[in-house]
Amino acid sequence: MQKTRQITRRRFLTIAAASCLGATGGLSMSTAHAAHWRGVALGADAQIILDHPEATRLIEMARAEIRRLEAVFSLYDRGSELSRLNQEGHLQAPAFELLECLALCRQVQRVTEGRFDPTIQPLWQVFAEAAAQGHEPAQDRIERARAVIGFHRVSFDVGAVRLGPGQRLTLNGIAQGYVADRVAALLSREGIEDVLIDTGEIVALGSAPQSDGWPVTIAGEHEQQHLRNRALATSAWQGTEIRDGEGHILDPRHGGLRQGGLMQVSVSATSAAMADGLSTGLILTKSHAEAEQLLRNVKEARLESVMI
Repeated sequence: MQKTRQITRRRFLTIAAASCLGATGGLSMSTAHAAHWRGVALGADAQIILDHPEATRLIEMARAEIRRLEAVFSLYDRGSELSRLNQEGHLQAPAFELLECLALCRQVQRVTEGRFDPTIQPLWQVFAEAAAQGHEPAQDRIERARAVIGFHRVSFDVGAVRLGPGQRLTLNGIAQGYVADRVAALLSREGIEDVLIDTGEIVALGSAPQSDGWPVTIAGEHEQQHLRNRALATSAWQGTEIRDGEGHILDPRHGGLRQGGLMQVSVSATSAAMADGLSTGLILTKSHAEAEQLLRNVKEARLESVMI
């Protein structure tokens, strides 16, 4: 059997304390005295840079938190809670974090009017397997995958999570943001007030040195904005790949490739998970006006950028 290529989202995880970054957001010379860790987290290259008396302990705490959450959300670890749920169709005594993320998925699905739907995973798998074999997916397989899409068929409570027949979930459109939020909360509890966390979605706590917030430039734009105690997420047509250099966005409402629409959308919110999920759904809108309309009732979120 040919191995299926993983669908990838380009990202590089970075956690850096304010003392390690200059006012323009670039790494400064002070990093020479900081503690560094480089490795892999959330399926991406990662680095943590902390200039702190207890940097070694804090870095290990952050790494342990990421590993703990990967054991809940990873699609590629067969022992993770999400993988076991997908294999069995149900999961007893789910982690609180999984339940919290699923509840947020429900909220984002409603706000985006079905554009965000984590039950799209079987359809992704059909396209990924066909790409790995070098051909277009068979129409009958697409139709079978379409038939099981529908997050309303998923039920969950403290006792169990249950999927509808044939369903599988992906939380890749929201879990990176959720993990960033949890790492930010951990570091905040440890007294770190100024830190930038980037898991592909950005959480900016406090400020960079000599700055009112953290300077951030959205891909494709020239003007900086400053984030303070806020998160930012961007979804782009080529942000998710099935084949190298080829972007694919699937629309769960009709179960096929997106027909037209935005090239990139950036959303900020009080949590990275919310910003992540909303940007994932809003990339399927047709215009700036449509995206704004869907966000009208989400007071904690705002549309930061749209590219057509």
